[in-house]
Amino acid sequence: MEDRWMIETSLPVSFVIKKSVGIFDPGNPDVLSFGSSSRRLLVIDLKVSNIYLKKIIAYFDYHNVDYHVVVLNAVEREKNTEQLLYLLRQMEQFNLTRRNEPIIAIGGGVLLDIVGLAAGLYRRGVPYIRVPTTLIGLVDACVGSKTAVNFFDRRNRIGFYYPPVASYLDKTFLKTLEPVEISSGLGEILKMAVIKDSSLFSLVKEHGRSLYVNKLNGCGIADSVIDKSITGMKEELEDNLWERDLKRSVDFGHSFSPILEMRSLHDRNVLSLTHGQAVALDVIFSSVLSFHRGMLDEKDVKDVVAAANDMGLPVFHPYFGIPSLLLEALHDTVKHRNGDQNLPIPDKIGSCVFLNDVSYDEIKKASVTMKGWCKN
Repeated sequence: MEDRWMIETSLPVSFVIKKSVGIFDPGNPDVLSFGSSSRRLLVIDLKVSNIYLKKIIAYFDYHNVDYHVVVLNAVEREKNTEQLLYLLRQMEQFNLTRRNEPIIAIGGGVLLDIVGLAAGLYRRGVPYIRVPTTLIGLVDACVGSKTAVNFFDRRNRIGFYYPPVASYLDKTFLKTLEPVEISSGLGEILKMAVIKDSSLFSLVKEHGRSLYVNKLNGCGIADSVIDKSITGMKEELEDNLWERDLKRSVDFGHSFSPILEMRSLHDRNVLSLTHGQAVALDVIFSSVLSFHRGMLDEKDVKDVVAAANDMGLPVFHPYFGIPSLLLEALHDTVKHRNGDQNLPIPDKIGSCVFLNDVSYDEIKKASVTMKGWCKN
C-alpha cells in the first residue's frame, strides 16, 4: 500500500505591461481587452477620482459597460486590513464572477497593492488590471506580482504574490501629481540606476532636475528613463517573481528604509517620509557603507547625493543619524530575508555585491559620514 504521495506541478505566469497613452480616451480599447462580461468593478484612488472620475465614467458609459465605482483613500497610513475588508465587501456586493470580470485598479502603488491582495483572496483568485497613475506605480508596482497591506505598524506585513492580467501605462497621469509624488517615484528610479544601470544613472545625474520639474512630461529624456527603469525591474524580477532567491538587487534601498518609513508616519518630531523618499535615503546610506568598504569612492557617493537632491529628494533625515534605530531596522530585514542580511551594496555605479557581515560599528561609522556629507 502507498504511504506517501508527491505532487509536483507548476503554474505558468505571464502578463502584459503596455504603454497606453490616453488609456481612457473612448477610442482606446486596451483596458477592456480582457474579460467577456460587460460588467466591471472600478477601484479608484481618492485623489485620482477628484481629477479624473468624470473622464473615467464617460469612457465606460461610451462602451456600454455596467460598472460600479469604489473609491479608496489609498495612502500609506490607510493601507490596512480595514480597507482590504471594505473592498472585499464591495466585491461581494457587486456579485463579481470568478473569471470574466477583471477588476480595474486605477491609482498608485498603495491602491494597486490593496486591490491585488483582495483579488487574490476573493474566491481564491479573480483577475485584475493595473492602471498605475503615479511614477512609482509606473516604474515599480506595475512590474512585479507582490500584493500587501500594512499590519502591526509594519510595511507590507500581510501579503502574497498575485500578478495582474495586464498593466497599462499612461504617463500623462503624471502631469497632475504633486511634486512630492514625482520625487518619490524618482527615488525608485535612483535605486535602479545606482544598483543596476550606469547609463540610467548618467541620465538622472544630468537631467534629474528637469525630470522632476517637468514631471517626466515634455522632456525628451523621460521616456528613456522610464523605459530603462521598467526594463531593469523586469530583468531582475522575471526569473524570481515569487522571491525563491532572497538575494535580490532590487531590494537595494529597502534594507533600512521600511521600519524608518513607517515609524516616521506616526512620529510628530520628524518629517514623515514617503516610500520613495525613504528608499532614496537608504540608497545614500548604503552607498556610504560601500564607500567605507572601499568600493564606491567619495565622488560616486556625492554624485548619488547630488542626483537625489536635484530630483527633490531628501538627502538626510534624523533617523539616519540614530545608529541604534538603523540596527533595529536591519534586524527586521534579516527576519524578512530568512536570517541573512543579503544587503545589496553597489561595488560600482551600476552593479552590486551582497553583504552578510555588516556590523553595528560600520552602521555607526556610516551614519556619522552620511550626516557630515548630507545634512547641509
